Amino acid sequence: MTADEISGCGGDVPAVCGAEEVVVEAMGRGGAVWLGESDVDFGGIRSAFAIALHMHQPLIPAGGEDLRTARVIGNLEYMLNHPDSGDNHNATVFRRCYQRMGEFIPQLVREGRRPRVMLEYSGCLLHGLLQMGAEDVIESLRGITCDREYRRCVEWLGGAWGHAVAPSTPVQDYRLHVRAWQHHFAAIFGAEALGRVRGFSPAEMALPNHPDVCYEFVRTLRECGYRWVLVQEHAVEGMDGGPVGDAHVPHRLIARNSSGQELGIIAIIKTQGSDTKLVGQMQPYYEALGLSRREVGGVSVPPVAVQISDGENGGVMMNEFPSKYLAVMAEASGSGTPPVNVTEYLEYLESVGVGEESLPTIRPIHQKRIWDRLGDGVGVEALAATVAALEREGHGFHVEGGSWTNNVSWVRGYEGVLGPMESVSAMFAEKVLERGVSPCDPRYRNALYHLLMTQTSCYRYWGEGRWTDYGRELCRRTMEILRHDF
Repeated sequence: MTADEISGCGGDVPAVCGAEEVVVEAMGRGGAVWLGESDVDFGGIRSAFAIALHMHQPLIPAGGEDLRTARVIGNLEYMLNHPDSGDNHNATVFRRCYQRMGEFIPQLVREGRRPRVMLEYSGCLLHGLLQMGAEDVIESLRGITCDREYRRCVEWLGGAWGHAVAPSTPVQDYRLHVRAWQHHFAAIFGAEALGRVRGFSPAEMALPNHPDVCYEFVRTLRECGYRWVLVQEHAVEGMDGGPVGDAHVPHRLIARNSSGQELGIIAIIKTQGSDTKLVGQMQPYYEALGLSRREVGGVSVPPVAVQISDGENGGVMMNEFPSKYLAVMAEASGSGTPPVNVTEYLEYLESVGVGEESLPTIRPIHQKRIWDRLGDGVGVEALAATVAALEREGHGFHVEGGSWTNNVSWVRGYEGVLGPMESVSAMFAEKVLERGVSPCDPRYRNALYHLLMTQTSCYRYWGEGRWTDYGRELCRRTMEILRHDF
């Protein structure tokens, strides 16, 4: 099925549901999809590096003076329309950042280079770009996504459509975010391109560490067709409770719930912090230059240094990244430390016998303390009692998740917006999910679109003020839709 056959990508309500069979089929395709087109000599290289660019702008009720009636628009559109407010003068640069990889990749390929980049755009941003008529940005991305000459260079990572943080988003809603992103991506770039999306990048690098929430998170990713997830180094621990032993090789993330069930997924570890300078100045390349081959599962493999950062925020990404990226891609292409994308790397490992079961294992932070205390006990109540006891003891213990903003809780201090979010989620479950309303129903799609918007992290991250007002207003609108239409 082509992108044109998945309706609604450019309307007021984007394609976030209704083509479930198409999405499931695309994400369920087995076998290698990258290695056959790869130009990397994995067997001969010493090490490798990979970078990912995260792009996001929220949708906000700001298309008018009255908050209660203002049209929902992308924040980028608002910035462009109000250039004299705050840092809105950067809007044109941001817009350029969303487009420029579609120019850098063809340029490098024409020069005989072998560039690589991973891209992760929120559904909110993609919809906002289409809504504001930025077709040139989308077409630039389409070229490097779908053209056989360039697509080996660009790996898209899936995400939560509304940039929702997994630790504090209801698990049934988080699954809706994951599927909505897949729908929207397929509507824009086609089902074939969606079938090449194998990795997942959680918003804010937020990995749930509550056992039941993490289990459902991993279950969602696996059942939605993802093979691997990007995690922050200090959001996970070794099975002995200590730090990760070797962050430059893939691991298997183990999630265990209160019933004793376990699930695993390949985890690629992002090292160090979230400073955009790390990617803006192409630090992963220089980190990888100091690495050498090592043994995993009894096989000699090249390690890989992986980083992700915002692709547009900050002077380094806006101004320094382009020239540094072009220079490093020219220098590293065909060398002993080339750029790679993660899925082609994992497909190579599997081709030489290093599959998921061969990888070292890790868990979310604080899991050892939980399971050491709980022992053989099972059940939601036993887990809750154990968690409560460990929280009383302190020593840094929490189950709010780990992310690249570990100094920011996604729960504490946000009661003013979390309460309305939770009420909307409960009503959507009651009025839509429990009644079995079809995802093909236009009412379902409209309600889902509004629900997903309410859970965007920006309404919490920026604290009190205008952003929480936006969040509460979107919750109000969603409640009205649910009361009126169902």
